[in-house]
Amino acid sequence: MKTVIIAIGPVLAVSAFTSAHAAQPDGAAAADVIVTQPQNGGSAPPAAAAAQQVFSTGVARGRDPLDSATSTSALRQDAIQVLGARSLGDILRTVPGIRTEASTGDGSSAYTIRGLPLASGGSKYMQIQEDGLPVLEFGDFFNGATDIFIRADFNLAAVEAIRGGSASTFASNSPGGVINLISETGQVKGGAIQVTTGLDYDSNRVDFHYGAPITDTLRFHIGGFYRSGEGQRDVGFKAYEGGQLKFNLTKKFANGYVRLSGKYLDDRSPHYLPGPVRITGTNDDPHFGSFNGYDVRRDSMLAGYLGDLITLDGANNPARFPLSQGQDAHVRSIGVESQFDVRDWTLTHRARYSKVAGGTTRNLVSAIYSGSAMPASLGGGTGTFTYATGPNAGQVIANLGSINGNGLVVASALNRVDSSDLGNFISDLRATRAFTLPGGELTVTGGLYNSIQNYNSDWLYSNHLQDVAGDGQSALINYRTAGGALRSQDGYLGFNRSGATAFFRRKYDVQYEIAAPYGSVNYRFGRIAIGASVRYDTGQVSGQLYGADLGGGRVGMTSVDFNGDGVISFAESRTAFTPLDRPAPVDYDYDYISYSSGINFRVSEPFALFARYSRGARAGADKVLFSSKVSMTDGSMPDPEDGYDIVEQLEGGFKYRTPTLTVNVTGFSADTEDTNVQAGAITTDREYTAYGVETEAAYRRGPFSLTGGVTWTQAEIVNDKFNAAVAGMVPRRQPDFIFQASPQYDSRKVSVGANIIGTTSSWVQDVNQMKMPGYVLVNAFVQYRPRERVQLMLDANNLFDEVAFIEITTPSVPANGIGLGRAANGRTVNLSLRYDF
Repeated sequence: MKTVIIAIGPVLAVSAFTSAHAAQPDGAAAADVIVTQPQNGGSAPPAAAAAQQVFSTGVARGRDPLDSATSTSALRQDAIQVLGARSLGDILRTVPGIRTEASTGDGSSAYTIRGLPLASGGSKYMQIQEDGLPVLEFGDFFNGATDIFIRADFNLAAVEAIRGGSASTFASNSPGGVINLISETGQVKGGAIQVTTGLDYDSNRVDFHYGAPITDTLRFHIGGFYRSGEGQRDVGFKAYEGGQLKFNLTKKFANGYVRLSGKYLDDRSPHYLPGPVRITGTNDDPHFGSFNGYDVRRDSMLAGYLGDLITLDGANNPARFPLSQGQDAHVRSIGVESQFDVRDWTLTHRARYSKVAGGTTRNLVSAIYSGSAMPASLGGGTGTFTYATGPNAGQVIANLGSINGNGLVVASALNRVDSSDLGNFISDLRATRAFTLPGGELTVTGGLYNSIQNYNSDWLYSNHLQDVAGDGQSALINYRTAGGALRSQDGYLGFNRSGATAFFRRKYDVQYEIAAPYGSVNYRFGRIAIGASVRYDTGQVSGQLYGADLGGGRVGMTSVDFNGDGVISFAESRTAFTPLDRPAPVDYDYDYISYSSGINFRVSEPFALFARYSRGARAGADKVLFSSKVSMTDGSMPDPEDGYDIVEQLEGGFKYRTPTLTVNVTGFSADTEDTNVQAGAITTDREYTAYGVETEAAYRRGPFSLTGGVTWTQAEIVNDKFNAAVAGMVPRRQPDFIFQASPQYDSRKVSVGANIIGTTSSWVQDVNQMKMPGYVLVNAFVQYRPRERVQLMLDANNLFDEVAFIEITTPSVPANGIGLGRAANGRTVNLSLRYDF
């Protein structure tokens, strides 16, 4: 590993993160607290003194962070409210060290941490949890990412984050870190209701929560939301619809507590994929922008005129999937949590059963053509093009080269990734005891983690032609050859992904069973604490795969009369189906050991030094299936090491805290293995290395506060078994700096502030030919409290309506200036009215 320089110049840099009061476990010892800067959500001026809080995510026992060799942060619910966040990804990108590509909508954002690779969507190396247990065992299932199935609302008491360190050994499949969303539990009687409406876009939402003690030993909490609207982009239909309801009931005993919890989530939101981007200039000096009639900040290739997705379902029956399904989440879960002190041991058990289903209906752009230079497969400029849908249906398009003022025609794959079962059962049992020894204290923890994760998913495709139009007006296009032969049907070129093949028409029916015993010891003597932990993960993977992609003579193309006219059209003759009679087995095991060791030196009351080395891993999940790593014949894995990717991390730094100023600086380095799939089709098998410095701080003086963070990262692709040309390159979209800052002013009646996030430039692809520019986005808010318990809030996301590119797929400046990419949403403004009771 490269040497890490852990001392940098003063940075008032800064994280809006502190531990949340509601995160405190029942029965927590008074010594197990964290002293933090309190956050103020605007209901009253901030308290002058710091509050004591508990941090418990990814560690054996909660303790003051200045006594722990870990990098941790937490964000309270009232601070979350003023971020102007429109999704969970918007919230998590304010965590120092976490890189978030949050431009896809409510779900399917991409997350990574401290330079670990971000080769595909979802969260591979960082696990997202809800109340201490993972939402999904693997956070990067293809179009089934964790953030599709979790929502932030008034149930949320805090977000806790641990980066690296003990996350490798206190959670499976989380070598980079753990993000834990912690629920309110009704410790204090009261609640709130809030109505929110979009002032410059179509969005309406109601949030509520209420909790209270029922008796001296019994309390409850209930809350949820409902929302509806077209959303931040113009798509021509109601893209957001649904809500969530959560509850919990806590019974306290003399030596502990038991908590029962439940969750019902039925919600849908759009999946925004890359669309047309105008790219001109040179690779050394590129220029990015919008085409006429299509704003990269507000438009999408989704549109109501595209109609339903018509294809074969997973059972090979003709089906229609509404485009408005988008990213739909259906979750029903019930959980139990208990903690008891028994003969000087603290026993903690969490378990949850979840029925999880849903998926993604989306429009994937395959190619963008200039109307004056169509490919040979579409006549090369000859033939006739007519509108197939929309108000101009049947009308001949006289000049494709000038259509809609931009002259663009898009070949797209309208598809449905139908995840019929992502259900799981997860259990985590641990025991902790502190022994008093001469000169110090020894804390010992042992535990057992078990999980069963289902993965049942069908990949369903059709492909079509459409124009490029803003305001949700894009429509499908039919094509006839110069000889008059119709090559499309109602805009569809085929009922497959593309061409005349069954490429990517797949079915997964797989189950993952994981068992992981773990343990830790921590010895604290005087001002020094030394700790070590270990975890042994074993996994059994079984099931079946279906698809012509498996080879072996499997056939995946047929003809289907979708419109029932008794005639098979050219498009209908290109129908992909799943060869359900030719499954390929999946039957392999894996195991790996994770370990972590750290030392912390409390130099003085406000100052501590720490260092930690960790080795963790992440199991391969769906990314190793349909590949040479798993035998298509017997389902075995010839090389057991292909079942997981190893991450080795070294970190060290200092922590400084006074009543007015907190500064944490951590240097880090990481060596990472990664088996993945880019763009849904390009397999990678790589090693990466990265090093950098992560800084967070918080300052408060009177009514003014400033919080935020900055992370500097240098990353490199060491090698790729399938593409030697990228060795030595910087991973795509990895900036040198990511940063956040949140200034805020609070008075009795008014709070005003901003959340500023940004990155520097980065390479658009791994070949390192062209860079996309960095950006700075400003979210701002004003809260006004005209009377007690009543609050009005005006908040703006992307206040200055900046064009901020999150992703550019095109590797270099194209000769025709037509590229593909995705930008952050433009300015959206909300007005909220809240009443506390």
